[in-house]
Amino acid sequence: MSVAECAAESAVGRAALAAHPLSLAELNARAELLARHDNSYVVPVAVFEDFAARLADPRRAGGPFRVLAIGGLRSFQYRSTYYDTPGLRTFHDHRQGRRLRFRVRERVYQDSGERQFEIKLKSGRGETVKHRQRMDGGDHPLDGARRRFLADVLGRSYGIEAPSGLVPSLVTDYRRVTFSADGERVTCDAGLLVRDPATGRTAAASEGLVLVETKTRGHLTAADRLLHGYGVRPAGFTKYSAGLSALRPDLGANAWVRWVRTVFPR
Repeated sequence: MSVAECAAESAVGRAALAAHPLSLAELNARAELLARHDNSYVVPVAVFEDFAARLADPRRAGGPFRVLAIGGLRSFQYRSTYYDTPGLRTFHDHRQGRRLRFRVRERVYQDSGERQFEIKLKSGRGETVKHRQRMDGGDHPLDGARRRFLADVLGRSYGIEAPSGLVPSLVTDYRRVTFSADGERVTCDAGLLVRDPATGRTAAASEGLVLVETKTRGHLTAADRLLHGYGVRPAGFTKYSAGLSALRPDLGANAWVRWVRTVFPR
């Protein structure tokens, strides 16, 4: 990999080392945010470096953002496998902006081996609400326990039945650094690679870009305002929707087309 190709991962690594650390317990006490408003941004590396330095500046009004550190690590490799119907119901529900939409995935924290089965919903107030269940040993995302959990969450939250016939629809791999201040967190992802498990096709995100997400119980955060000051505006897509659109152009990216082409130039 060339210097240019690893620019984003290098940038998030340097930003993590420059900030004061906080533990996972401290992060959850400050901003666990299983129900939150979130915004996604596509940030050029040069802008990201200045943005991250300002977040971690000890002189920042309200105090500096700190970086999640676990076992001496400050950046972490994530793998998520998304599950959808053969007709891609959850993808199309999101593409069409349906009020009752959800996503189903298994997330693996590759540095520790921890696995979580996760269901992400949209509330009537536009919040993202995450429900999750830890997986152990031989547990599988489509086993009986996970199907019952999915049915319970969708029944209680939306009054709908869980879809049948879920299959793996997309795998994402990336490296993440997480910053936090009281009531908000900022995730910074680099090196995104998406793969279609049915065809084996892959697409790599531009390594000149960092994918930043802001998460809070309110609306605009300090991090949002900083990014807006650089002229960076919310991109309005998820890794799942953009990744699947990049691998399968026939699906139609609609409002995301500009961002899909920016993030996945090849």
